[in-house]
Amino acid sequence: MKKSNVYTLCLWLILFSPFICIALLITLVGVGMFGELPKVDELLNPKNNLATVVYSGDMKIIGKYYSENRVNVNFNELDKDLVDALIATEDARFYKHNGVDMKALGRSIVTGGGKGGGSTITQQLAKMMFPREKLNKAELVIRKVKEWIIATRLERLYTKEEILALYLNKFDFLNLAVGVKSAAQIYFNRGQDSLQIEQAAMLIGMAKNPSLFNPVNPRRAEATKQRRNVVMKQMVKYGYLSQQTYDSLKTLPLGLSFHPEDHNEGLAPYFREYLRDNFLDNWCKSHINPETNKPYNIYRDGLKIYTTIDTRMQQHAESSVNEHMGDMQKVFSAENKNKRNAPFAWNLSKEEINTIMNASMRRSDRYRELKMKGLSHDEIIKTFHQPAPMRVFSYRGDIDTILTPYDSIKYYKSFLQTGFMAMEPQTGYVKAWVGGINHKHFKYDHVKVGRRQVGSTFKPFVYAMAVQEGYSPCYQLPCVKVCIPDGMGNDWCPNNATGDEKFENKMITLKLALAVSINYISAELIKRFGPQAVVNLARRMGITSQLDAVPSICLGTPDISVFEMVGANSTYVNKGTYIQPTFVTRIEDKNGKVLEDFIPHTEEVFNEETAYTMVQLMRGVCDYGTGTRLRFRYNLRNQIAGKTGTTQNNSDGWFIGMTPELVAGAWVGGEDRGIHFNTMEHGQGASMALPIWGKFFQKIYADEHLKVSQEDFPRPPKIDPKMDMDCSDFDAGKVNTNEKSNPFD
Repeated sequence: MKKSNVYTLCLWLILFSPFICIALLITLVGVGMFGELPKVDELLNPKNNLATVVYSGDMKIIGKYYSENRVNVNFNELDKDLVDALIATEDARFYKHNGVDMKALGRSIVTGGGKGGGSTITQQLAKMMFPREKLNKAELVIRKVKEWIIATRLERLYTKEEILALYLNKFDFLNLAVGVKSAAQIYFNRGQDSLQIEQAAMLIGMAKNPSLFNPVNPRRAEATKQRRNVVMKQMVKYGYLSQQTYDSLKTLPLGLSFHPEDHNEGLAPYFREYLRDNFLDNWCKSHINPETNKPYNIYRDGLKIYTTIDTRMQQHAESSVNEHMGDMQKVFSAENKNKRNAPFAWNLSKEEINTIMNASMRRSDRYRELKMKGLSHDEIIKTFHQPAPMRVFSYRGDIDTILTPYDSIKYYKSFLQTGFMAMEPQTGYVKAWVGGINHKHFKYDHVKVGRRQVGSTFKPFVYAMAVQEGYSPCYQLPCVKVCIPDGMGNDWCPNNATGDEKFENKMITLKLALAVSINYISAELIKRFGPQAVVNLARRMGITSQLDAVPSICLGTPDISVFEMVGANSTYVNKGTYIQPTFVTRIEDKNGKVLEDFIPHTEEVFNEETAYTMVQLMRGVCDYGTGTRLRFRYNLRNQIAGKTGTTQNNSDGWFIGMTPELVAGAWVGGEDRGIHFNTMEHGQGASMALPIWGKFFQKIYADEHLKVSQEDFPRPPKIDPKMDMDCSDFDAGKVNTNEKSNPFD
C-alpha cells in the first residue's frame, strides 16, 4: 500500500474513531456487556404502583388508596393543549424521530446544552421507567446509552400516542400527584381532559424541575408562572397557540384550586376508611393477583371499586349531621359548664371516672408507642400529665393550644358523637354513611363498627311477632303492669315512663302503644311470645350483634349498630324481604376486568301483608307519637314510619325512619355511656337523633336532581284500605304528643 494511502486511511480512522467507538459502545451495551437491559415483557408491562380508585354510585371518584397517587389514563382522555404543550416544550420533533433525535443530540453536544437538551420525550420516559442510581461519570455514559436503546425499543413497541400517555401517567408532579390525572385534580380540581391552556402549560412547565417550579411553594410561585409562560411561548413558536391568545394569557395568575388528597378530607371519610381497613383488606387476602401470584394490594395494583354511595345524598347527610351536631354541642357544652365532673354525669364517682380515663389512656396511640419504646406503665402515665403544644378540634376550626394529654382526652370526651346511614330498601344499596363528627380527630366509625344500646327502636321487633300472629294495629291490650320470671328466681316488672299514667288501667291499641312507646304493652307482648322468638326474628332481619334472650330485651337493652338497625327496618318497606345492606357492587382490576360482582343476601321474613301492617303501625310514631317533630318542625308531610329510642340516663338517642324509597337511621350519644344530658328535654332520641333525619330528608326532597318520591307506601291488594286509618279508639285528646321522660323511649 502506498504511503499516501496509509496516511489517508489513518486520517479517516482518526476522524471517524469517535463514531466507531460510539457504535461499538452501543453494540456492547445492547448485547448486555454492561448489565442487562429491560426485557420486552418489562417494557410492555412496566411496573407501576397504581392507586386503587373508589367510585360512587353516580360515578364520581370519592377516594383513592395508594403508595403513589397514580391513576392511568389513555391518550384520548388527555386534553389537547396538554399534549401540544408537552411536544412544543420537551420534544418538537417528537413525531419525526424513532426515540433518539440525532439532530437535537448533535446540537446539544456542540452547544453544551445551551440551546436545549438532547433528550426526547421517549428518552425521558425510559429514564422514568428505569430510574438512575448514583453513578460516576463513566457509569453515567453507559446509563445514557442504555436509555437511548430503551427509547428506540419503546418506539417499536408503542405508538407515539401511547408514549405520550405513558409519559404523562408516569411523571411525579409532587404533592402526592403522580400522573397527570392526579395532578389536574389536586392543583386545579378538574379532570385532565378539561384543563385550560394556562393550566396545561403550568403542569408541563413542572416537567423541567418540579421542585423548582412547585406552584404550592410561595417562594416558587413567580418562577412557576414564568416557566408556564415559557411553555406557552413554545406553543406559539410551533403553531399550537396564537400570539394574541398568548398575550391574553401570560398575565393571568396561576389560578390554583389546590386540593391535596387527604384520607380525612373529602366525602364519606368514615365509609372510605371502613372500606379500606375491613372490607377490602379481607377481600384482598382471599383473591390472588395472577401477575404477582400474591394477594391483591390496594396500594399498588390499581383496583377499581364501585360503591353504592350517592355523592349528592352523602353531601346532604354530612351537612345535616354538621348542622345538628354543632347546635347540640352548644347546648351540651353550656350544660357542662355547671356540671360537677364534666363532661361526665354528675352522679359518677371519682373511681368510675378514673376507670374510664385509665382505659382511654391505655387505648391511645401515645400509650402504645411509649410502651413499644420500653417505658413502664407508671412512666407512661406520668407523660400524660405533662403539658405539650397540640392542635385540637373545635366546630369553629382546629385550635392551637397547650394541654396535658390527659386533659386532651377529657376535652375530646366532651363532644357528642353520631352515626347516620341511609339505604334503598329495595336494592340494599347504602346511599349515605356518616360515621362521626370529624374523621381527622375522631376515627371511630359509629355506623358499622360501633354498637350502642338501642332502646325503644327495638320494640318493633316485638310488635312484629304479634302482627305475624294476626294482631292488627287496632288490637287492644290492657295497659297494666306486667311481671315476668327472669329465669333466675326473680320477677322482672318494668315501669312505664313518666307521663304515661293517663293510659294505665285502660285498653289501648298496639298502634297507640307503639306511637307513645308504652313499656307495659311491650312487656305483655314479650310475655306472650317469649324472648327467644324475638331473638330469632331479629336474626332473620339481619341483626348479628349479641342478643340475650331475656325479657328486658323488649325495651331495647342490646347493643346494636346503626348499619344493622337500618338494614333490619328496611325489611318492612321491602314487602317483608330482608336485604343485606350493600355498599360495593363490583371490583375490577386495572384493565377493567371484573374480578367480582356483589349480590346482597336476601331472606323472606314476612309476607307482604304483614310487612305493610308493620309500616302502618309505625306510622303512628310520626303522625301522633314521639316522632311528630318531623311534622311540625321539619314540615315533612308525606307518609313516614319510624321509631324513636332513648336509653337509660339519656346515654343514647336514636331515630329510625322509613319512606317508600329510603330508610335511614341516626344515633347520637357520648363516647362513653357516662357522658350524657341531664334531662330528657335534650337527651331523648327525638331531640338528639331525629333532627338529623329530618334535616336530611328536607334536603333530599328539595334536591330536584335526586327526584326522591314523596308518594305513599304501596298498599298490597289484599289489604283493606281501612288499615291506613287511625284506630277508632284513638282520640287526639287522649294522647300527649309532647315527648316524655322515658328511660327506654
